[in-house]
Amino acid sequence: MAKHWGKVLTAMVTPFDAEGRLNLDMACRLARHLADNGSDGLVLAATTGEAPTLSDAERFDLIRAVSEAVTIPVLAGTGSNDTRHALEMTAKAEAAGAAGVFLVGPYYNRPPQAGIEAHFRALAAATRLPVMLYDVPGRTGRRICHDVLLRLFREVDNLVAFKDATGDPAAAARLVAEAGEHFELYSGDDALTLPLLAVGAVGVVGTSTHWTGPLFATMIAAFEQGDIYLARAINAALQPSFAFSNTDASVYSMSVKAMLRSQGLPVGECRLPLPPAPPEVEPAAREVWRQLQAWRQQNLR
Repeated sequence: MAKHWGKVLTAMVTPFDAEGRLNLDMACRLARHLADNGSDGLVLAATTGEAPTLSDAERFDLIRAVSEAVTIPVLAGTGSNDTRHALEMTAKAEAAGAAGVFLVGPYYNRPPQAGIEAHFRALAAATRLPVMLYDVPGRTGRRICHDVLLRLFREVDNLVAFKDATGDPAAAARLVAEAGEHFELYSGDDALTLPLLAVGAVGVVGTSTHWTGPLFATMIAAFEQGDIYLARAINAALQPSFAFSNTDASVYSMSVKAMLRSQGLPVGECRLPLPPAPPEVEPAAREVWRQLQAWRQQNLR
């Protein structure tokens, strides 16, 4: 189970300084903090890492620096809606120190399923690294169909994992049942991790795991050991963190950075088009953290 990268993977935010420049020192510090606090692996330069605002040079400087700073696996986000560009980035991931490649479905172009399949086959062929596919139709505008996923995981040796952010546990259960041991399923929505564990997921690629990593690790372990009541209790305690992570006024990257700043980790603000977090977000972060710590002290000794 979770043989490639572990069970709790964090889609890490990208730290910037006060002028909006990439802050590699802070990225390494944050990566080590996450490794010490429940994360088995990291996903860099993906959605939460504000990949659309990073230059290629910044992307690979980030991957290289963090890969050298930690001993846990680092997955490089190299997906794009331009297959040629994604091929170039994917081919460079191994040299930058990545332990795996993270590929989102081609977004905005809304290609037919044949194009999506050809896109992923080409990218997998560009690297020797294991690859995780990511389906998030709410962002890409096009879901990867079941039959395409089955063919990809059965026929392409280095396609080994799937981050499922479709919000469809029934489809995930069908994929696990029909694809068998050809791949590992990860929850792509923190709030659906427990339901997806029930249908065969091995873990989560999370955002709230920036501060909830140890609780996710405990919840997953409890579920695997058959302690469903503890898993449910942890999941209930995590609900305020899930609600805080994404609102109309503060989306994932903004909220995560606000939480980290409130804990003394100066990761900066986001780059436009994500604006600075509204002033009420950091106080809300502190209250979420206070409640979570109080619950842990009372219930996990």
